Amino acid sequence: MRKLLQKLLGSWVISISNKFSSRPDSKRVYDSLTKLYQNIITKPGKRGEIFEVKPDDKFIIFSDQHKGARDFSDDFALAEKNYLQALAYYNNENYKYINLGDSEELWENLMESVIKHNKKTFDAEKLFINRNAFTKIFGNHDLYWDNDPLSQFNLKRIYDKVIRIYEGAILRFYFNNKPFDVFLTHGHQGDLQSDGNWFSKWFVSTIWAPLQAYLKINPNTPAYDNQLKTVHNSLMYSWVSEQKNMALITGHTHQPVFASLTHLERLYVKIEKAEKENNLTDVNSLTAELNKLVSKGEKAPEFKNYKSAYFNSGCCCFNDGDITGIEIESGLIRLIKWSRQKSKIPQRFVLEEMKLEHLITTEVA
Repeated sequence: MRKLLQKLLGSWVISISNKFSSRPDSKRVYDSLTKLYQNIITKPGKRGEIFEVKPDDKFIIFSDQHKGARDFSDDFALAEKNYLQALAYYNNENYKYINLGDSEELWENLMESVIKHNKKTFDAEKLFINRNAFTKIFGNHDLYWDNDPLSQFNLKRIYDKVIRIYEGAILRFYFNNKPFDVFLTHGHQGDLQSDGNWFSKWFVSTIWAPLQAYLKINPNTPAYDNQLKTVHNSLMYSWVSEQKNMALITGHTHQPVFASLTHLERLYVKIEKAEKENNLTDVNSLTAELNKLVSKGEKAPEFKNYKSAYFNSGCCCFNDGDITGIEIESGLIRLIKWSRQKSKIPQRFVLEEMKLEHLITTEVA
């Protein structure tokens, strides 16, 4: 019966989930991001820290683990091995870890269940805390960390010490002696379905989670099955494109974005460039890759001078167990993926890479 219902209802359930997951309002998005950035600038340490980045500093940015209770509505269960291997690698390589929120799925689960079933991941995160290399930012699904009076008690239980939880952070770089800020936040700000909305929380915990658990459906399709940018990602890009000397990194949408474009969008740009250069080899290989993602008859979108200013870390709960994140290291910014492929051993893959200083002037198109 379950398999029949999966077949009959699977697409519909995922469609409903996507509908309820995001309803951004442009004015709310713009106002919320502007207010948070200004709060961090004027009162650092209250809503977020400012980190003056040193040449040897290295950062890994992950978001959206949605750690649960290891039942069939726990989207993180399949990704746990990749996540643990990734944290071991980054800790050994002396990276600083910025967790961009929705790390714990507290719309669907009680805190007690999350603590009970995620000891290994909390212990792995604690290694970064022990060397003062962990920054935790809250999202909409773990807003608990910002507004519940018992949150400090549970932080002590999880990490053996109380740590500050922020709404955002700023990594400050200097190029030609001029500051350049990489602004980080979860990205739910201005989303009417997520920004403290009680109905969405009720729907997820009461309707969606039990249905997802019974049907065994994870709506987070593989990282590169995503198509054009979601409306919410587009609004985030629109906001940061109007700022000076700034890049923005968020999570929330579960859709990886690198230098303002999704993988699909970057394929269109690369094909257009190869066609202009009459490079038929690249045209054919890129077109073959494109056809794996979309139907052959789809019309390419128009790209008009996108600034390479917006990034999205994706998530750590794709339904194939893969996780994606953003690395910043040695003057480079990368979109990376950890995946257990044929070898069944978690491995790191670099999907996109560019020099940080190119963010100042680089436009796509």
